[in-house]
Amino acid sequence: MIILQLRFLLVSFFTSIVGEAQYVMQDAVLMHYIDRRFLSFESRLEKCNQDILDYVQEFRDFSRRMISRLEGLKVYKAEIKNEVEHLLTRVERAQRDIDYFESTRESTTCVEVDEDLVEKQLNEDAEEKRKVKLMLNASCDSMLAGIKSLKIVKKTGDTHGSWMTDPGKDHLKIYFLSGSKNNVILEFANIRAFSEMNHKLTPRRVNLPSSWQGTGHVIYNGFLFYHRYGSLNEIVKYNIQRRKVTDRMLLPGAGQIPAYELFPDTKIDLAIDEQGLWAIHAEPDTSGNLVITKINHMTMTVEHTWDTSCNSKNAEAAFLMCGTLYVVYNSPSGGTSRIGCVYDVLDTINAYEIRMLPFPKRQRSHSMIHYNPKEKQLFAWANGSQILYKLQTKQKV
Repeated sequence: MIILQLRFLLVSFFTSIVGEAQYVMQDAVLMHYIDRRFLSFESRLEKCNQDILDYVQEFRDFSRRMISRLEGLKVYKAEIKNEVEHLLTRVERAQRDIDYFESTRESTTCVEVDEDLVEKQLNEDAEEKRKVKLMLNASCDSMLAGIKSLKIVKKTGDTHGSWMTDPGKDHLKIYFLSGSKNNVILEFANIRAFSEMNHKLTPRRVNLPSSWQGTGHVIYNGFLFYHRYGSLNEIVKYNIQRRKVTDRMLLPGAGQIPAYELFPDTKIDLAIDEQGLWAIHAEPDTSGNLVITKINHMTMTVEHTWDTSCNSKNAEAAFLMCGTLYVVYNSPSGGTSRIGCVYDVLDTINAYEIRMLPFPKRQRSHSMIHYNPKEKQLFAWANGSQILYKLQTKQKV
């Protein structure tokens, strides 16, 4: 009897243990199932988030491409417009020449008409000169008489480059732009800081949004004007203090050939004189003769253009003073630089008086010569040397 009771108790005990084990197994299976479902949901949410991020990045890339294409279309539209205006100007010039030649042909039946056409042409030329005088500062009557002296301020940077002050500002800061393709300007407090250039007088560094082309850039009234690298004829106006581009323009006819044969990197040479901002370039249509353009530096528009008789062959640089272009020539092998051609937009000087005016002898040629109307001297760069030329001037006849 005791044995039977003991067996009954053992059977009940084992039955309860087995039952509890079954419940535990069921709970474990349920927890494992729930855990797998949560992992699946997390995986799907992670994939959804990644898809959203991919869509956002694709949309941003698409937006950037569209903005870039729209900007390119704007530049292309402006370029086409400038080319058409340039073509119309040349057509008008050609038409005036044709009218003039027609008026001078011998004819017994239209002698009076010919005289009228000639008189009309002369009146148009006189009116054109009057407009140019009104546009320019007619009180500026200085012309170059000679070069007093040469001073090598420093020899640093690349073989080619540009350096200058801002003639439109009262400060004496020196701006240093090394190389014919670069986007970094170094700003020095004065010429002493530039010439010494040590760790105590570190320059301010300005990074441009795009590189310049050649060495024909200038700084005027706090703005850098430069030919943008990679473009045919785009001139950029950059605010140095605010560090941003404020305007752009396309110079008609420029950028196809170098302005100076001896330094082909410069396609557009910008210049400053007493009249303001100018551009110098050469065109195939003018047989390589230089073209000078007066630019309104405020609105970045062309005010007037002159086709000069100065050729770019064997030219190394040029500068403007009081509306007169002085072109510097040399030999391809190097030698004495000399002014070999002069062009006055107002036709008030005898250009032959100062032709063949030599520079103080230097080895090799200049890659940049710019006139500073405030200091009345030339800033030049020759074979890595930064040079100042003091000038002798006289009044125009």
